[in-house]
Amino acid sequence: MPELPEVETVRRGLAPAMVGARFESIDQRRPDLRFPFPTDFAQRLTGRRIEALGRRAKYLLADLDDAQVLVMHLGMSGSFRVEAREGTEAFGTYYHDTTKDSVHDHVVFELSSGARIVYNDPRRFGFMQIIPRADLAEHALFKNVGLEPLGNELDGHTLARLFAGKAAPLKAALLDQTLVAGLGNIYVCEALHRAGLSPRRAAGTLARKDGGATERAHLLARVIREVLEEALAAGGSTLRDHRLTDGTLGYFQHTFRVYDREGDACSRDGCGGLVKRIVQSGRASFYCGTCQR
Repeated sequence: MPELPEVETVRRGLAPAMVGARFESIDQRRPDLRFPFPTDFAQRLTGRRIEALGRRAKYLLADLDDAQVLVMHLGMSGSFRVEAREGTEAFGTYYHDTTKDSVHDHVVFELSSGARIVYNDPRRFGFMQIIPRADLAEHALFKNVGLEPLGNELDGHTLARLFAGKAAPLKAALLDQTLVAGLGNIYVCEALHRAGLSPRRAAGTLARKDGGATERAHLLARVIREVLEEALAAGGSTLRDHRLTDGTLGYFQHTFRVYDREGDACSRDGCGGLVKRIVQSGRASFYCGTCQR
C-alpha cells in the first residue's frame, strides 16, 4: 500500500492540474471500488471548483467551493494519471504521455483547466467519498487518526508521551495509525535502522521514568522526518503497483538500507552485521541484529 511519501508525491503531481479548476464532467464507470461511490457522485461534483488539494495521513483531500471535501484513497494499487486534452499545455513537472490498461480506468475527471484526471485501480481497494468539511474531523475515517509525522508536533517529547507505558514492540507502535498517521512498513524499517533501534524493543522504553523523553526518542523523531523528506525528494518508493502521476517510478527504493535486503551486509560504517527479516503482526520487519538494539 502506498505510504505517506507516495501519497504526498501524488498530491503534488495533481495540484497543478486540479487546484482552481472546476469539474466539467465525471465519467464514473462502475458503482463501487472498495466501497460504493456516494449517491449522485458525478452530479454532486460537476460544476464544483477545487479550492485546495491537501492530504491527511494517506488520504487526498480536495476542498470544494460548496464546503464539501472529495476524499480519495489509493488503496493498494490505485493511481492517478494526468492527461492534457488536445490544445492544452502539460501541467507541472509530473505530466508525461503514459499508457495504462484502460480496463482498470474507473473514474475520469474532465477539468476546466484542460486536464483529464484518470483514476486507475486494478485491485479496486481504493475509494472516494464526499464529506462536509465541517464534519471531516469527526468522521469515522479521520476521528482516530494520529498526528502528522511531517508536522511540528512530532518530536521526542511527543513520541515519549504517546508510547509511555506501552509494552508493544516499537515497530507496532509506529505503525499504529491512531498514534502517528501515515507511517508504513517501509519507512518505519528505514527509520529504526537509522536510529539504531530494534523493531522488537518495547515502545515504552522511549519514555523516561519521570515521563520525559530519552535521547533515543529525540533521535527517532528526527530520523523519521529525515527519511520521509528524503523519500519525498526522490519521488517516493515504487513496489509492485505504485506509480507517480506521470506513470514513472519513485527512486527511494534504490537507497533502502534494510527494507527487503535480508542477508545483505549492514550499511552502517563499522557494523559488520547482516540484515535480518522477522515477521511482526503479519508484517515483515527488516533490521540489523548487530547495531539495532
